[in-house]
Amino acid sequence: MHFTSDQRLDDVVLERRFTADGVPGILWTPVAASSPTPLVLVGHPGGLSPMYPRLLARARRAVADGFAAATIELPGAGERPRLPELERARTDLRGALAAREPVDEIVDRLVLPLVDLAVPEWQALLDELVSLPGIDGPVGYSGGVISVGVRLAAVEPRIVAAGLYAGSFVPRTILDEARQVTIPVHVLLQWDDEWNDRNAALELFDALGSREKTLQANLGGHTGVPQFAGDDAARFFERHLRTRPE
Repeated sequence: MHFTSDQRLDDVVLERRFTADGVPGILWTPVAASSPTPLVLVGHPGGLSPMYPRLLARARRAVADGFAAATIELPGAGERPRLPELERARTDLRGALAAREPVDEIVDRLVLPLVDLAVPEWQALLDELVSLPGIDGPVGYSGGVISVGVRLAAVEPRIVAAGLYAGSFVPRTILDEARQVTIPVHVLLQWDDEWNDRNAALELFDALGSREKTLQANLGGHTGVPQFAGDDAARFFERHLRTRPE
């Protein structure tokens, strides 16, 4: 991991940009932490630049709760080289949706290669992060792409809680993998999300093997998550990573 810049935000959050094996990312930590902090991996569906305002808002909340937060750019997104096969699948998906045609095969072509590439990168990043001074377990995963989150929750033992955003299409294979997830899970679902198959999201929630799982559904489109829903998701991590000191 190579840090490329750092800055203090309001004397509360230290933001450091880095590359890890060529993958761009951002690490946010409390400026005044007195002991090693738990870690939240902040998942998202695209490049760091367009997602930055939302990522920063989530990171600020994590830091306020006493956690470190980190994110990386997805394969094929942002500053990373394009992946032609994923670009073709994305174009095909838009066309099929517009024509109201079946999309299962296209979703597989788009999502499964992305999961196969992204999950090992998250795990390699986790190896680097937990070796840094000031960062400790436990670890949570928060956000999307939901299929990436499900795979990570199933295969990465250092992740003890997952807050998943149901905002992307889900291959049938991921439904099978969801049955292997046993950690606590909190799922946010926007009922009118134009980029999500609601029934698939409900089926995924049902498939999760966790004994503790919560589904919070709210009216509205993809970017319309209400503030109180984000607060509830943050409290989920407070319960499972560390209760905020009184």
